Amino acid sequence: MSTAIGITPLDAKERAGAPNHLARAVALHLAGKREEALKHLQAAAASGKASAEIYRAMGHIHFELEDFQQAEKSYRALVRMKPQYAMGWFNLAVCLERLGNWEQAAESFEKSASLEPNHVDSHLGLGIAHLRLEDPKSALFSFEHALELSREHEDALFGKAVSLQTLGHSDEASEIYQGILEKNPDSEESLSNLILIGMAKEDFDMVREYSERLLDMRPDSTVALEGLAAWSAAAREHALTAKFCTLLVSAVPGHFEGWFNLGLAHQKAGRREQAAEAYEEALKLRPQSAEALTNLGIVREQLGDTTAARRAYDQAMKAGGDSLAPVWNMALLLEHSGQMEEAERWYKQVLERAPKEDEARFRLGYLRLQREDYRGAVEAFEGCLKYRPQWPEAQANLALAYSNLGDRDHAEQLYEKILDSDPKSVDALRGLAALAIHASDFEMALEYHARLIDLGEKSPEVLYNAGLMYEKAGQLDKAVRTYREALAQRSDMPEALLNLGRILESTGKAEEARACWSKALEAEPALAQGYFGPAID
Repeated sequence: MSTAIGITPLDAKERAGAPNHLARAVALHLAGKREEALKHLQAAAASGKASAEIYRAMGHIHFELEDFQQAEKSYRALVRMKPQYAMGWFNLAVCLERLGNWEQAAESFEKSASLEPNHVDSHLGLGIAHLRLEDPKSALFSFEHALELSREHEDALFGKAVSLQTLGHSDEASEIYQGILEKNPDSEESLSNLILIGMAKEDFDMVREYSERLLDMRPDSTVALEGLAAWSAAAREHALTAKFCTLLVSAVPGHFEGWFNLGLAHQKAGRREQAAEAYEEALKLRPQSAEALTNLGIVREQLGDTTAARRAYDQAMKAGGDSLAPVWNMALLLEHSGQMEEAERWYKQVLERAPKEDEARFRLGYLRLQREDYRGAVEAFEGCLKYRPQWPEAQANLALAYSNLGDRDHAEQLYEKILDSDPKSVDALRGLAALAIHASDFEMALEYHARLIDLGEKSPEVLYNAGLMYEKAGQLDKAVRTYREALAQRSDMPEALLNLGRILESTGKAEEARACWSKALEAEPALAQGYFGPAID
């Protein structure tokens, strides 16, 4: 919205001032010779004979020539001479508006409105100035005043809607924009703001509807393309998101968000090369974008270029200040690369910046478990449970750390706590079974393995251990059955073959036993040692 200058007559005495200069100026202006007309008016002003009419004419011509600074000076001289002339204040305000001097523009519009309360454009201009000064409450008052004078004034209705939207009354604003569109379907500004309201409310059906309407009217509309990109991203339609972002950056090559979101869409669709290219374009526009650098690092890592990934993460950390994402991803890269101790150092950095970042503490504990630093693992996983007491994975790993430290009681308590919350927890049952075997409590070990099998956990290892427990319990038929089930999944499992052969031999099935032992030797030739007698030193 913008306002235009207005003209209202001055009194007869003003028209009499410097008549020759004014008459010549009018004639020249009618002939389209504005610069020459202006010279005559300036000559009148220089002679000291300038009237208010002269200054008004000078302001008018300067405004036509888009020399708003000189126009402002002329209108300011006019209102000094005629402080009660409302249109002089109005035209001064319009010049100040064009110069971006919103504070003084508001003062002049207010003066104009006070002198001529029924002048709609003064209230309208004042409302616009208040919006520019980020004072939507005052703007709303001005637009409502304008609407009292002209109920269907489209610009005033639009201004009121913008004010309400800025104040957070998006539903009321939407109703007004929709009313404007009923009378003026081509109101691009109303469509644009309805798109923005939809995006703020995450009402992506609304975003799509108005974006498509706006795009039909203006195929290169940035707002429409942004809206459709947002809608398709919310719908996880990555190909469509990429399409709209491509159109967006084609229309506006300097659109950082367009390039960034294009990269994100390609990344989510698994098109990593294209994602990297888009992030590189985004970084040409904002080289210090920590988010773009981090995402570029992730894509480079996924492409197997760990050197480029590390470089991107390093740059992101320098650019991003307190951003955790590049530090996190550097730690993950190092962990995936097998550089465990260096990865630990980076996870510690995450925790120094964000002590409650429990996922980083979990990774730290896991790495310590891997390198058999069980006390360090206990410290990390206990820290996890401090912030998330009901975290089964952390409880299970803490129990494992305690178990490796020989603290069976602590480990058992933790596994039982997990089972209290989730009686079907495979991790807890596996852990308790391992503890029972280690303690030679084969009866309990068998119970835990039976529960695992009932839950569908029929891995070769679980079946083998269950067979072993059945064998120790003297339940040879069940032992044979579970050994065979284990071998059905992994036919070259030497331990299961040896044990099955031993039971078969004891039950008189020597030939089948020998077949099992032969397969065990094929799978593990080292078993031949000691076959003919005790090992020879």
